[in-house]
Amino acid sequence: MTRQVVTRFAPSPTGFLHIGGARTALFNWLYARGRGGKFLLRIEDTDRERSTPEATAAILQGLDWLGLDHDGEVISQFEGADRHAEVARDLLAQGKAYKCFATQDEIAAFRETARAEGKSTLYRSPWRDADPATHPDAPYVIRIKAPQDGTTVIRDEVQGDVTIRNDQLDDMILLRSDGTPVYMLAVVVDDHDMGVTHVIRGDDHLNNAARQMMIYEAMGWDVPVWAHIPLIHGPDGKKLSKRHGALGAQEYQVMGYPAAGMRNYLARLGWSHGDDEFFTDAQALDWFDLDGIGKSPARFDTKKLENLCGQHFAVAENAALLHELQAFLVASGETPLSDEKIAGMDRALYCLKDRAKTFPDLIEKAYFILTDRPLQPDQKAMKNLDSVSRGILNELTPQLQNASWTRDGLEAVTNAFAEAKEIKFGKMAGPLRAALAGRAVTPSVFDMMLVLGRDESLARLEEAADFDPQAGEA
Repeated sequence: MTRQVVTRFAPSPTGFLHIGGARTALFNWLYARGRGGKFLLRIEDTDRERSTPEATAAILQGLDWLGLDHDGEVISQFEGADRHAEVARDLLAQGKAYKCFATQDEIAAFRETARAEGKSTLYRSPWRDADPATHPDAPYVIRIKAPQDGTTVIRDEVQGDVTIRNDQLDDMILLRSDGTPVYMLAVVVDDHDMGVTHVIRGDDHLNNAARQMMIYEAMGWDVPVWAHIPLIHGPDGKKLSKRHGALGAQEYQVMGYPAAGMRNYLARLGWSHGDDEFFTDAQALDWFDLDGIGKSPARFDTKKLENLCGQHFAVAENAALLHELQAFLVASGETPLSDEKIAGMDRALYCLKDRAKTFPDLIEKAYFILTDRPLQPDQKAMKNLDSVSRGILNELTPQLQNASWTRDGLEAVTNAFAEAKEIKFGKMAGPLRAALAGRAVTPSVFDMMLVLGRDESLARLEEAADFDPQAGEA
């Protein structure tokens, strides 16, 4: 019987959810969810000086924004310290680990001598095979007995088979002299106890796998499937850092990128399914597999991100888009929209969402429905409200009052007016945009009139016809 797939995301709460960490979480989520498995979350908070509740909250908020739900409770690695220490003592009792009484000064002296003699500085403890009767009454660490010959093969689903000579492995410390477990032990014990079947993480952890395998094998535990994914680089090919721009997942939320577009882009960043660039969550869950992950670092490209986000805006359900819009406003410190404005946005989205790439972009294009009378035209719109333009609006408005308030009806009236005045519609479009939105760049004037409705549209046209550019107000 095939075991249920169990993956985990295990960030350290020392800062925000890095965009690279977000991608790692996404890959784990996709792999588990696509196979009916479990996706677990563990906070690796053993570094008490650097771990903060604020960082943990930021990680949880970032995952929540991305829609990466996890199974069960959030697990604290620090709270499992007793269990980790228990495993170290178990290995000691089995003779697979030993007490090492070497002091820091002795270890430093050993390495200094080894460097001077051109030898390996890998520490070899004299206490490995010492008779317990010779043990002093002094502080000690517990070290695992690493294999000293042969090789360790990491069978990695992304990197392939990676072979490491065992004489390159040291007798890793499991338990410090103060009785606290080390991170490398805690990770293995937690993954085993959580039933993790697949460890999908950054390839900066690849060398750790060989050392962690020593613990799995010493305890007789099943070794998980390894998948070490390349890191994300900036456009210049160097490791993604602050100089390339935003690094935290929440920064992208505050900048207004839709979560669906971000998921699509992050999934595509280092993984591929043929030539597909745009895909839905359902497709990603169906297609995602470890063999689609490349070995080379992926390069973060903001233009590609924006392009994908634009495509997701275009196909999004109105209700979902408006819900995320409100969440964006809260995240960016703005006031959420009133029910009335949300209703107006709902009417307007059909002519807005296929032109936006971010929520600020959407809000700007929706200015005509979000603003209130009296409108304050911007400088570009002002130029379209000169005396000639206001004269056109003054004559056109009474004719629109009797128009059938449909696209065909509105087009028929304005086209007949343009023909009678022997002017092109383009000559009328500028003043109409300025009157209806107070902007020079807007959706179609007919879309705006349909969304605003007869009464509001006519009221704006009448105010614009009376607008005094000198006074700057109607």
